[in-house]
Amino acid sequence: MQAWFEEISRKFEVAFITGDRWKLYIKGLGVTLEIAFFAAILGLIIGTVIALMKLSTKRNGKKTVWARIANVYIDVIRGTPSVLQLLIMWFIIMSSCKNGLLVAVLSFGINSGAYVAEIVRAGILAVDKGQSEAGRSLGLSKSQTMIYIIIPQAVKNVLPPIGNEFIVLLKETAIVGYVSMTDLTRTANQISSRTFEAFMPLIGAAVIYFVIIKILTVLLDKLERRLRKSDNR
Repeated sequence: MQAWFEEISRKFEVAFITGDRWKLYIKGLGVTLEIAFFAAILGLIIGTVIALMKLSTKRNGKKTVWARIANVYIDVIRGTPSVLQLLIMWFIIMSSCKNGLLVAVLSFGINSGAYVAEIVRAGILAVDKGQSEAGRSLGLSKSQTMIYIIIPQAVKNVLPPIGNEFIVLLKETAIVGYVSMTDLTRTANQISSRTFEAFMPLIGAAVIYFVIIKILTVLLDKLERRLRKSDNR
């Protein structure tokens, strides 16, 4: 048992302490969080616009051209792997741009937008129809009713699932090594190659991911409890 602990300690020192390699993990984590943060903002903007497009209808109740475009966007994005979308963005759409951060943010933001769109759409539909009728009776237009009455109430419905979408997005960024970005996962792989020890670098990266996601999960749980309390008042 003592020999096993000594071996683990040695592997830990090689993977994290020697050559201040722990700084590489911190740097890689920073890249991961940066991509996830900006992609989440872009995804939220795109998702909200796409959700409103999908909900748009003509006076006779039929779908508009915008609604059909939104449906195609959601079907295509949700029907193809995110790693494939990232490679298409890197090698085809933005082949002349070698800014990995920009490519990754755009790719993950567009991907997240399709899922956020469905979350926002569901949140808007969850608002009682009477609220829309009340807004129209006050003389507000359809768009004004949506902006000033429906969307503010829908925010409570969409915050928890959007938080979960951010967690999923954070884990999905582990594939950015394909576009030459040195995130947390690629950092672990590089250190594994240098030290010829795969166990400790990869397990260490997994633990870091777990801790970050656990913290976010706890914060989301607290947010959901507060929202429930405010609904019960």
